[in-house]
Formats: sequence, C-alpha cells, structure tokens
Amino acid sequence: MVWLIILGAIVLIFGLVVFRGAPYVPSHKKYVELLFDELVKLKPSDVVVDIGSGDGLILRQAAKRGARAVGIELNPILVLITKILSLHNPRVSVRLGDFWLKKLPGETTIVYVFGESRDINKIAQYVQKEADRLDREINFVSYGFPVAGRQPRISAHGYNIYSITPLHSAQT
Repeated sequence: MVWLIILGAIVLIFGLVVFRGAPYVPSHKKYVELLFDELVKLKPSDVVVDIGSGDGLILRQAAKRGARAVGIELNPILVLITKILSLHNPRVSVRLGDFWLKKLPGETTIVYVFGESRDINKIAQYVQKEADRLDREINFVSYGFPVAGRQPRISAHGYNIYSITPLHSAQT
C-alpha cells in the first residue's frame, strides 16, 4: 500500500509540473557531447544555466568541460536526482523553482533549454530581458525548436544557438 502511495505521489508530481513547464524528456548524452565539443566551446569563465534541468546531464557535461553549471528545475524529484548524481562536483548546482519567477545569475553566459514549441518564444523573450538587465550578451541554446523571428548564429543537429544582445546599454 505504501508503494502505491509513493508511486501515486511521483506520478502526481511529474504530471502537475507539465502544467507549468515542459514534461521531463531526458537528453541524449552523445548529442550533449556534440553540442559542447563542436558547437559551443566552453571556457572556465562560462556559466551555463539549464532551464528545466531535469536529471542534470547538461550541467554535468558543462562542468566536465570546465564551466560552472546552474540548473533551475520545477520538479523536486529531479532536483534530488541531480544533487545525487552531481554530489562531488562543486561546479554543478541546481535550484528548485520556477525560472519565470527567478533572475539568472549575474555571471550567466549561456542559457540552455530543451523546451517545447508553446514556450520557446516566451523563453527567448525572458533571456532577452535578462541580457538587458545584465547589460551583456547571452548565448541562448534551444534544442528542438527555433525561435520565431530570430536568426540562429548556428543551427545544427537539432540545436539552434542565438546571440542575445542587450537592446540598450546601461553605459549610454
């Protein structure tokens, strides 16, 4: 009976998260490796933010290449899984929360999202607001869906990579 209650709670958590964000779909390691080894060369100064970080694969792969990686995840079970899988990696952190209600860390250089068509344009607008607030360029990586009205800098293997520059500068 206890297992049935636990299973019901897990199904409920995963089901309710879909109403606020995208469903959990794990990334394929080989495509993430291709992204970071061929399309986006990470530097130790990079801070990668994964919106809807799931099990943390993007975070661990970015950290493996020297970047700092921050996940924002709505599902508490996936946050726990990420914390366990990244236990001994100080370059990985994950936050439980709704990214719509959060600001990006001030050092953010890259935002990654494995989003869905219903939200990708709104997420790009969110990243634009954050680039304006931080007053610097942010590279926006969208896996699976292009952003309407924006030309990607790179489009390959399902990834669309955009340079989001501030619309105004605090120095002007």
